[in-house]
Amino acid sequence: MEIRVSALHFSANESQVAFINKKVSRLEKFVNGEDVAAEVIMSLQNEDKKIKLTIAGNIIERSASTFEDAITAAVDAMKEKLVREKEKKC
Repeated sequence: MEIRVSALHFSANESQVAFINKKVSRLEKFVNGEDVAAEVIMSLQNEDKKIKLTIAGNIIERSASTFEDAITAAVDAMKEKLVREKEKKC
């Protein structure tokens, strides 16, 4: 799975990018063996940090006080969405 991380109006540090890559790469097993790309867009919204996660046409947006909390929430929601989608196809 190719993971693209972009930050709007700021520079993401290496530890944030490594954390995102680690979390998002776990979703690969829920994507029916397809060769897909994940896109993560990080942005600052007032006091909140916002994450937009896109995989295989599915989009999840989450906000939290830290990027780590936001990416964890987004990955958990995307996992549930991918599992439901996979179960529908069966």
